[in-house]
Amino acid sequence: MVAPHPDDETLCCAGVMQRVVRAGGRVNVVWITSGDAARMTLLLIEHTLFGDAAKARALGERRMAEARAATALLGVPASGQLFLGYPDGGLAQLSSTYRASAYTSRTTGAAAVPYRDALFPGHPYTGESLERDFTQIIEQLQPTLILAPSPLDSHPDHRAAGLLTSTLSARLGTMLAVRYWVVHGGEGWPSPRGLNAGIPLTPAPLGRALAPVPFLLAPAEEDRKLTALKAYETQMRVLAPFLLAFVRTTELFSARATSDPQ
Repeated sequence: MVAPHPDDETLCCAGVMQRVVRAGGRVNVVWITSGDAARMTLLLIEHTLFGDAAKARALGERRMAEARAATALLGVPASGQLFLGYPDGGLAQLSSTYRASAYTSRTTGAAAVPYRDALFPGHPYTGESLERDFTQIIEQLQPTLILAPSPLDSHPDHRAAGLLTSTLSARLGTMLAVRYWVVHGGEGWPSPRGLNAGIPLTPAPLGRALAPVPFLLAPAEEDRKLTALKAYETQMRVLAPFLLAFVRTTELFSARATSDPQ
């Protein structure tokens, strides 16, 4: 499971993760960033928006702790909670301008992974470094299925993470299946906002051409997803209506990364 930020994995894949764990399978979550550039969270919780690198890093630490708690509730062991610590809001730049030269985060001031609990602390914020780290994880874990953000998602970090997954998984092996999900799928989606348990998630406008297939959650899985989502206290304080809209009877996954035939 590839998550650009802490909470993405629970929004889109909590039901699948629970089902795999209950069937005796192995679940790992790879967070590419630590969510340390969430502007509204920095403003309302850390009382800063720009210029306080220490508070931004503290937010990253707090969101990683929330991620551990949320995914533990879904059955993911500590050994499967993997943080890369690359720059929140900077993944698209790493795939273009900063492939070989280091990018400096606008919020944390870091040009390399600053978190001691990350898998590769001190690795530079470059596209080449991210590709090496991501490739190493896939080669070590040998997954049979990866759930990743769609490159059609409107958030730049999500698009970059989806393209990274699509490119490297194709390079590493044809036996590796990838399914894509959407969080930022168009203005007003998901609708209605807020907690509307017991109804299905409708396809996102931006991903409708991918013909997503629904994964049906049992009522207990839906309830556990809500419990896990509430572990993200920082995000619930600022984005609750949006986040809660993903607690539905279905999660949606596409076999294709883009609308182009593959």
